[in-house]
Amino acid sequence: MDLFFNYLFYFLIFGGLWSFVSKRKHLLSVLLSLEFIVLGLFIYIAVVLLYYNMMYFLMYFLTFAVCEGSLGLGILVLMIRTHGNDYFGSFNVLQC
Repeated sequence: MDLFFNYLFYFLIFGGLWSFVSKRKHLLSVLLSLEFIVLGLFIYIAVVLLYYNMMYFLMYFLTFAVCEGSLGLGILVLMIRTHGNDYFGSFNVLQC
């Protein structure tokens, strides 16, 4: 059972990293790949902390993960309201 979670962890992390590197046109796909990586880390931390019987740390991790997700969605909404889409190509950093 432990080997299954290790392979699942590696699949989720590397799948999220591959998606993060390969699909950089839209902000939404970047945010989804980051959440995929966070899900893999959550599974790995849950398995490790279950072994050491310290499950309260998962609440801290989930709190930071939710804050990261809400900040990303806030940036996405702000970018769509100001620029009309979520393409990185149309976003000019030098504009005021």
